[in-house]
Amino acid sequence: QVQLVESGGGWVQSGGSLRLSCAASEIFFSNYNMAWYRQAPGLEREWVARIYRNSATIYADSVKGRFTISRDNAKKTLYLQMDRLKPEDTAIYYCAIEGTGSWGQGTQVTVSS
Repeated sequence: QVQLVESGGGWVQSGGSLRLSCAASEIFFSNYNMAWYRQAPGLEREWVARIYRNSATIYADSVKGRFTISRDNAKKTLYLQMDRLKPEDTAIYYCAIEGTGSWGQGTQVTVSS
């Protein structure tokens, strides 16, 4: 089973930045489309951003222009750079290998106003 381990979450004031990382055990990491999701208290998990095998990217409208997804295939690591954070970005953030059912354990991001 593929293991995904997120890190980089924490507390930040509104307008601040955080960078999340997701380290994968999958040796064929570069073959997969990867994504970030988040789940706020009381809400369903929502998709945030996706990066394809060819490094093309797409974003949810709520984060477009503020978040940047990237990958380092040599390090088997996925990233999410989050800038101009807002209180509504507060959630547990999860990375996923699309189409495989593999998820990380999540990392908490809290943005205070």
